Amino acid sequence: MSLRIVVLAKQVPDTRNVGKDAMTPEGTVNRAALPAIFNPEDLHALEQALRLKDRYPGSTVHIVTMGPPRATDVIREGLYRGADGGYLLTDRAFAGADTLATSYALSQAIRKIGIPDIVIGGRQAIDGDTAQVGPQVAQKLDLNQVTYVVNVESVEQGKITCTRHIDGGIERVEAPLPILLTVTSGAAPCRPRNAKLLMKYKRALAPLEHPAEGLPYAEEYEKKPYLNIAQWSVADVDGDLAQCGLSGSPTKVKVVQNIVFKAKESKRLTAADADVEGLIKELLDSHTIG
Repeated sequence: MSLRIVVLAKQVPDTRNVGKDAMTPEGTVNRAALPAIFNPEDLHALEQALRLKDRYPGSTVHIVTMGPPRATDVIREGLYRGADGGYLLTDRAFAGADTLATSYALSQAIRKIGIPDIVIGGRQAIDGDTAQVGPQVAQKLDLNQVTYVVNVESVEQGKITCTRHIDGGIERVEAPLPILLTVTSGAAPCRPRNAKLLMKYKRALAPLEHPAEGLPYAEEYEKKPYLNIAQWSVADVDGDLAQCGLSGSPTKVKVVQNIVFKAKESKRLTAADADVEGLIKELLDSHTIG
């Protein structure tokens, strides 16, 4: 049995380095001012997809991402680890999308590809922490969904078995295909880059990034089709402009701040009963507890 798997991945600003220029005047994240990284939980999702590819010969894994041309970094990182290809959604009309507009664009892209057996992505992105995009994509595509997945155990007879995190423990779930899964950071970390694949795909680019004729390596993109990353606009995925980008985003970000908690004072306590009782009394008096 072979599986068609699509991984939803996002290039995100590194929120550990949020500065004063993190926001644009329009209230969106200024991605140019922040280092870009592969969303951590999406890497965990990629690993689950690659494990299924290893387990079921003939399976394919393709990555779908939305962003500016530099978001092809995410697709290349997937190719270095064993993915078969990728699709970049890039268009000025996609800019400023909230979760609703993002899920619409991704669902349109998946429809264009053809509904796969499994769509898999991270639970949430570190630049939003909403955990909404995966479930919204599932809703728009009328797919079954399992969230908070930590391990995919097997796929047999048109059904997938996986374990998911719940409050107080884990739950084993069986559900029919096609399905969308969201994966948490509790899942296995992604495998490292493969050296041979890195050398093969290091110049993989979307058309917007191709070097001009006459520049070094410009001729490679005709000779080596596998270096061409598919690039789609709103029109290419039959998208409705009113549902894309800022136009399709009812949610607006007011401000992004980097908050660092610093202790103004500290107190050292021992395990003595008197110290513990004194601390409890102090917390009760200040209404911190009770």
